Amino acid sequence: MASLRRFRPDDLNKISKCNLDPLTETYDLSFYMQYYAKWPAMFQVAEDGNGNIIGYIMGKLESSPDFMRRSKHFLPWHAHITALTVAPEARRTGIGKILTAQLEAAADVGDAYFVDLFVRRSNTRAINFYKSLGYTVFRVVKDYYGENVNDPTASGEDAYDMRKPMKRDTKGEHVRDNGEEFEVDPEDVF
Repeated sequence: MASLRRFRPDDLNKISKCNLDPLTETYDLSFYMQYYAKWPAMFQVAEDGNGNIIGYIMGKLESSPDFMRRSKHFLPWHAHITALTVAPEARRTGIGKILTAQLEAAADVGDAYFVDLFVRRSNTRAINFYKSLGYTVFRVVKDYYGENVNDPTASGEDAYDMRKPMKRDTKGEHVRDNGEEFEVDPEDVF
């Protein structure tokens, strides 16, 4: 049985079980601490009965900078899932779904229009997971990831920018059904 709680700094010594997955991005310590300091309600962990971290989600609330306001790529106030990962032995137990729901609840409290995330185009398991939660592809970001885990000879890998509307987006203005048809370059993404 897992318990869920907010991230604490000493959890950094316990997340390696989650970060060993080649599809999980691993960041330097200061990056994790920045999220802890700025968005503590959006940094949650799942802990097993032995105190091991078996899943976590990191997110933030943001918008594009004001200088981008006239750009077609401007993003209004929204939540972003930076990382969601569950240790292999704890997968398919509902932990990822619960962590995502908690972040979405914090997004609604923060009055976000939508929650977005980036996922490797080849990561069909994650794409199907997010689709089951109501996320859709908003656009394709060409060569978003610098390396391709499935083809080391490739220069990079495309990402799906997936979104789910929150309560504030009553008209669904920040999502689309045919996002696979819209391609952007990484520099177009804030």
